[in-house]
Amino acid sequence: MTQTPNTDFGITDLWPTRILHRRVPDCERWNKDLIKLVRDLDRANKNLTTDYLAPDLFNMDQPAVNWLRENVNATVIEYLRNIGIDYPVNWTITGWPNVNRFGDYHDPHNHPWSYLSGTYYVKMPATRETLQSRSDVRPGCITFYDPRQGVNMMAIKNDPYVEPEHTVLPEPGLMLLWPALVNHFVHPNLSKETRISISFNIVLKWSDDYLPEQI
Repeated sequence: MTQTPNTDFGITDLWPTRILHRRVPDCERWNKDLIKLVRDLDRANKNLTTDYLAPDLFNMDQPAVNWLRENVNATVIEYLRNIGIDYPVNWTITGWPNVNRFGDYHDPHNHPWSYLSGTYYVKMPATRETLQSRSDVRPGCITFYDPRQGVNMMAIKNDPYVEPEHTVLPEPGLMLLWPALVNHFVHPNLSKETRISISFNIVLKWSDDYLPEQI
Protein backbone atom coordinates (compact mmCIF):
# COMPACT_ATOMS: atom_id res chain seq x y z
CA MET A 1 0.00 0.00 0.00
CA THR A 2 1.29 3.49 -0.87
CA GLN A 3 0.08 6.88 0.19
CA THR A 4 0.38 10.33 -1.37
CA PRO A 5 3.15 12.33 0.34
CA ASN A 6 2.02 15.18 2.58
CA THR A 7 3.51 18.02 0.52
CA ASP A 8 2.25 21.34 -0.83
CA PHE A 9 2.57 20.16 -4.43
CA GLY A 10 3.18 16.83 -6.09
CA ILE A 11 2.27 14.64 -9.04
CA THR A 12 1.68 10.91 -8.67
CA ASP A 13 1.78 8.65 -11.73
CA LEU A 14 -1.08 6.19 -11.30
CA TRP A 15 -1.66 2.92 -13.16
CA PRO A 16 1.24 3.11 -15.59
CA THR A 17 1.72 0.61 -18.40
CA ARG A 18 5.37 -0.26 -18.85
CA ILE A 19 6.64 -1.64 -22.15
CA LEU A 20 10.30 -2.63 -22.14
CA HIS A 21 12.36 -2.29 -25.34
CA ARG A 22 15.71 -4.07 -25.33
CA ARG A 23 18.24 -4.61 -28.12
CA VAL A 24 19.67 -8.05 -27.35
CA PRO A 25 23.48 -8.14 -27.66
CA ASP A 26 25.23 -10.60 -29.98
CA CYS A 27 21.94 -11.26 -31.76
CA GLU A 28 23.25 -11.49 -35.33
CA ARG A 29 25.05 -14.78 -34.72
CA TRP A 30 22.15 -16.47 -32.94
CA ASN A 31 19.42 -15.13 -35.22
CA LYS A 32 20.85 -17.18 -38.09
CA ASP A 33 20.46 -20.33 -36.01
CA LEU A 34 16.96 -19.33 -34.88
CA ILE A 35 15.87 -18.70 -38.48
CA LYS A 36 17.01 -22.19 -39.49
CA LEU A 37 15.31 -23.75 -36.48
CA VAL A 38 12.00 -21.94 -37.04
CA ARG A 39 11.99 -22.79 -40.75
CA ASP A 40 12.55 -26.45 -39.92
CA LEU A 41 9.65 -26.33 -37.46
CA ASP A 42 7.51 -24.52 -40.03
CA ARG A 43 8.09 -27.24 -42.60
CA ALA A 44 6.94 -29.82 -40.06
CA ASN A 45 3.85 -27.86 -38.99
CA LYS A 46 2.20 -25.47 -41.45
CA ASN A 47 -0.04 -24.16 -38.64
CA LEU A 48 2.98 -23.28 -36.54
CA THR A 49 2.06 -19.61 -35.95
CA THR A 50 -1.47 -20.33 -34.75
CA ASP A 51 -0.89 -23.70 -33.08
CA TYR A 52 -0.33 -22.53 -29.51
CA LEU A 53 -0.71 -26.10 -28.23
CA ALA A 54 2.32 -27.24 -30.21
CA PRO A 55 5.40 -28.29 -28.23
CA ASP A 56 6.78 -25.34 -26.26
CA LEU A 57 9.82 -23.86 -28.00
CA PHE A 58 11.46 -23.06 -24.66
CA ASN A 59 11.41 -26.71 -23.65
CA MET A 60 13.90 -27.46 -26.42
CA ASP A 61 17.51 -28.04 -25.42
CA GLN A 62 19.10 -26.34 -28.39
CA PRO A 63 21.95 -23.77 -28.30
CA ALA A 64 20.04 -20.88 -29.92
CA VAL A 65 16.97 -21.54 -27.76
CA ASN A 66 19.14 -21.71 -24.65
CA TRP A 67 20.67 -18.34 -25.60
CA LEU A 68 17.22 -16.84 -26.13
CA ARG A 69 15.92 -18.29 -22.84
CA GLU A 70 18.80 -16.67 -20.96
CA ASN A 71 18.02 -13.32 -22.55
CA VAL A 72 14.31 -13.57 -21.83
CA ASN A 73 15.08 -14.26 -18.17
CA ALA A 74 17.52 -11.34 -18.06
CA THR A 75 14.91 -9.05 -19.61
CA VAL A 76 12.25 -10.11 -17.11
CA ILE A 77 14.65 -9.41 -14.24
CA GLU A 78 15.35 -5.93 -15.66
CA TYR A 79 11.62 -5.27 -16.06
CA LEU A 80 10.85 -6.29 -12.47
CA ARG A 81 13.71 -4.18 -11.15
CA ASN A 82 12.48 -1.12 -13.04
CA ILE A 83 8.92 -1.37 -11.73
CA GLY A 84 10.17 -1.72 -8.15
CA ILE A 85 9.75 -5.44 -7.44
CA ASP A 86 12.33 -6.00 -4.68
CA TYR A 87 11.45 -9.54 -3.59
CA PRO A 88 12.05 -12.95 -5.21
CA VAL A 89 9.71 -13.88 -8.06
CA ASN A 90 9.73 -17.23 -9.85
CA TRP A 91 8.31 -17.94 -13.29
CA THR A 92 8.26 -20.26 -16.26
CA ILE A 93 8.51 -19.30 -19.94
CA THR A 94 6.24 -20.66 -22.65
CA GLY A 95 6.76 -19.64 -26.26
CA TRP A 96 6.12 -20.26 -29.92
CA PRO A 97 7.54 -19.08 -33.27
CA ASN A 98 5.60 -16.85 -35.67
CA VAL A 99 6.17 -17.03 -39.41
CA ASN A 100 4.23 -14.24 -41.13
CA ARG A 101 4.05 -14.45 -44.91
CA PHE A 102 2.59 -11.85 -47.27
CA GLY A 103 -0.72 -10.60 -45.88
CA ASP A 104 -0.43 -12.37 -42.53
CA TYR A 105 -1.39 -10.47 -39.39
CA HIS A 106 -2.63 -11.05 -35.84
CA ASP A 107 -5.96 -9.66 -34.64
CA PRO A 108 -6.01 -7.48 -31.49
CA HIS A 109 -5.61 -9.82 -28.52
CA ASN A 110 -3.99 -10.28 -25.13
CA HIS A 111 -2.51 -13.33 -23.42
CA PRO A 112 -4.64 -14.81 -20.61
CA TRP A 113 -3.18 -16.73 -17.66
CA SER A 114 0.13 -14.91 -17.94
CA TYR A 115 1.81 -12.12 -15.98
CA LEU A 116 3.95 -10.71 -18.80
CA SER A 117 4.09 -11.26 -22.54
CA GLY A 118 6.85 -10.54 -25.00
CA THR A 119 8.20 -10.98 -28.47
CA TYR A 120 11.72 -11.39 -29.80
CA TYR A 121 12.21 -10.36 -33.44
CA VAL A 122 14.41 -12.71 -35.45
CA LYS A 123 13.90 -11.54 -39.04
CA MET A 124 12.12 -8.47 -40.47
CA PRO A 125 11.45 -7.91 -44.19
CA ALA A 126 13.68 -5.35 -45.87
CA THR A 127 11.16 -4.48 -48.60
CA ARG A 128 7.39 -4.09 -48.91
CA GLU A 129 4.81 -4.06 -51.65
CA THR A 130 3.20 -0.72 -52.53
CA LEU A 131 -0.53 -0.34 -51.93
CA GLN A 132 -2.13 2.15 -54.29
CA SER A 133 -5.26 2.46 -52.17
CA ARG A 134 -3.72 3.30 -48.76
CA SER A 135 -0.91 5.55 -47.58
CA ASP A 136 -1.40 5.10 -43.84
CA VAL A 137 -0.52 1.40 -43.51
CA ARG A 138 2.07 0.28 -40.98
CA PRO A 139 3.23 -3.08 -42.32
CA GLY A 140 5.08 -5.35 -39.93
CA CYS A 141 4.50 -3.06 -36.94
CA ILE A 142 3.01 -3.98 -33.59
CA THR A 143 0.53 -1.64 -31.89
CA PHE A 144 -0.33 -1.64 -28.18
CA TYR A 145 -3.63 -0.19 -26.94
CA ASP A 146 -4.33 1.64 -23.69
CA PRO A 147 -6.01 -0.95 -21.42
CA ARG A 148 -8.15 1.69 -19.67
CA GLN A 149 -11.50 1.58 -21.45
CA GLY A 150 -12.66 4.97 -22.71
CA VAL A 151 -9.58 6.80 -21.41
CA ASN A 152 -9.20 8.76 -24.65
CA MET A 153 -12.71 10.27 -24.57
CA MET A 154 -11.34 13.61 -23.36
CA ALA A 155 -7.87 13.39 -24.86
CA ILE A 156 -5.98 16.54 -25.81
CA LYS A 157 -2.80 16.56 -27.87
CA ASN A 158 0.57 16.14 -26.14
CA ASP A 159 -0.99 14.60 -23.01
CA PRO A 160 0.95 11.32 -22.71
CA TYR A 161 -1.53 9.86 -20.21
CA VAL A 162 -4.36 9.52 -22.70
CA GLU A 163 -2.49 8.44 -25.82
CA PRO A 164 -4.71 5.61 -27.11
CA GLU A 165 -2.01 3.55 -28.80
CA HIS A 166 1.72 2.96 -29.10
CA THR A 167 3.21 1.56 -32.32
CA VAL A 168 6.64 -0.01 -32.76
CA LEU A 169 8.40 -0.94 -36.00
CA PRO A 170 10.61 -3.82 -34.82
CA GLU A 171 14.05 -4.71 -36.09
CA PRO A 172 15.96 -7.98 -35.74
CA GLY A 173 17.37 -8.36 -32.25
CA LEU A 174 14.65 -6.32 -30.54
CA MET A 175 12.90 -7.81 -27.52
CA LEU A 176 9.66 -6.29 -26.23
CA LEU A 177 8.09 -7.11 -22.86
CA TRP A 178 4.74 -5.86 -21.53
CA PRO A 179 1.89 -6.73 -19.12
CA ALA A 180 0.01 -9.68 -20.59
CA LEU A 181 -3.35 -7.93 -20.17
CA VAL A 182 -2.50 -5.30 -22.81
CA ASN A 183 -4.24 -5.75 -26.14
CA HIS A 184 -1.92 -5.61 -29.14
CA PHE A 185 -2.25 -5.92 -32.91
CA VAL A 186 0.36 -7.18 -35.37
CA HIS A 187 -0.06 -5.32 -38.65
CA PRO A 188 -0.05 -7.24 -41.95
CA ASN A 189 3.21 -8.22 -43.55
CA LEU A 190 3.22 -6.51 -46.96
CA SER A 191 6.45 -8.09 -48.15
CA LYS A 192 7.18 -11.23 -50.13
CA GLU A 193 9.84 -11.89 -47.48
CA THR A 194 8.79 -13.71 -44.32
CA ARG A 195 8.67 -11.99 -40.95
CA ILE A 196 9.93 -14.27 -38.16
CA SER A 197 9.47 -13.64 -34.46
CA ILE A 198 9.21 -15.65 -31.26
CA SER A 199 6.42 -14.80 -28.83
CA PHE A 200 6.47 -15.85 -25.21
CA ASN A 201 4.57 -15.63 -21.94
CA ILE A 202 5.91 -15.27 -18.42
CA VAL A 203 3.77 -17.43 -16.13
CA LEU A 204 4.32 -16.91 -12.41
CA LYS A 205 4.96 -19.81 -10.08
CA TRP A 206 2.50 -18.57 -7.51
CA SER A 207 3.44 -17.62 -3.97
CA ASP A 208 1.34 -15.89 -1.32
CA ASP A 209 4.30 -13.51 -0.91
CA TYR A 210 3.12 -11.82 -4.10
CA LEU A 211 -0.17 -10.67 -2.53
CA PRO A 212 -0.41 -6.90 -2.01
CA GLU A 213 -0.84 -5.54 1.50
CA GLN A 214 -4.49 -5.07 2.41
CA ILE A 215 -6.05 -2.32 4.54
